[in-house]
Amino acid sequence: MELAWAENVARETGGNVLILTCLAVAQQMVEEAEKFGIGATRSIDGTAHRITITNYERLHHFNPSDFAGVVCDESSILKNFAGARKTEITAFLRKRPYRLLATATAAPNDFIELGTSSEALGHLGYMDMLNRFFKNDLNNSASGRMRGEVIKWRLKGHAERPFWRWVCSWARACRKPSDLGFSNERFELPPLIEREHIVEARTLADGALFALPAQGLAEQREERRRTIAERCEQAAYIANQTTEPVMLWCHLNDEGDLLESMIPDAVQVSGGDSDERKEDRLLGFAKGKYRVIITKPKIGAWGLNYQHCSRVVYFPSHSFEQYYQSIRRCWRFGQKREVEVDVIASEGELGVLANLQRKAAQADEMFANLVAEMNDALAIERGKFFPHKMELPAWL
Repeated sequence: MELAWAENVARETGGNVLILTCLAVAQQMVEEAEKFGIGATRSIDGTAHRITITNYERLHHFNPSDFAGVVCDESSILKNFAGARKTEITAFLRKRPYRLLATATAAPNDFIELGTSSEALGHLGYMDMLNRFFKNDLNNSASGRMRGEVIKWRLKGHAERPFWRWVCSWARACRKPSDLGFSNERFELPPLIEREHIVEARTLADGALFALPAQGLAEQREERRRTIAERCEQAAYIANQTTEPVMLWCHLNDEGDLLESMIPDAVQVSGGDSDERKEDRLLGFAKGKYRVIITKPKIGAWGLNYQHCSRVVYFPSHSFEQYYQSIRRCWRFGQKREVEVDVIASEGELGVLANLQRKAAQADEMFANLVAEMNDALAIERGKFFPHKMELPAWL
């Protein structure tokens, strides 16, 4: 869809279009363009082509004025309101006449994160959106933290439906063709089988007589580090029991190193690797060069196509976005087999699993609201069009 959009913008304007995506995805997207007969060229030095594909880390090499349109693949990268990456991308997009943000996790943690997408597309700014539809307990525009606590914003009681109608004035959501009135016949995914493995910690927390759910982030981090061996043993057992491709998702370097030593034909992609090494291994797994790949969600969970793999092993965290994106590398259109997901946690991480389930329900609610309101959108002008020329007062 992104390539088709870029092709049509290039035809309409006669200008260039830039597609921004994640590391290693750029090369896969060039290969996809060839399948559809769309001419796309990868660039890493800032050279502009009719349809240019590059990764976000290379954006500073490009000149915005060279492009009539810009596509942000996996645009949930914009979700951090104060992030440097979000600021850089929003500034790049600001004067481009055609802009497309595409993501499956537009607001993975909270509805208010949709405001950063609205701002990047030239609609209501983030703070304008907050003040129109949301409120906080301080009844002001404060954000960030107050006395160590994150200031919490919530939808105003009367504003829930207007909010979703406004979102649908600039956004469209589609989980399957039936959301747009078409048949799902050729787009039904094979079954997803999720299994939870609760491993028993061999070493208890200091002062504990038996295992208890960890309370707070500090205890959860301590529990994760204390049970590295037990969780990795279970993950390695699963990977070594099959000759099929397996994806292993972890969060700590020690987890990745231990898993790599336990699984003979596994390769690891870590944060310390060069971009070239990361690309070689991530794309090598897609082409069958490696049977088992071990990496972190923040490195390889966005955009890549791994339909050849149907076994996923995952160490959970509080991030629903990371879990969703990690599973969707394999459980996506083009997958022919049922996908098996083994989630491995210790007894102390039961609270983390419960939080993931809560966030999954919240994401379903967001998409249901978007689909329900798509045909009844409410447009709210930001006031960015000024048809009259400004006149200075005579006394100036």
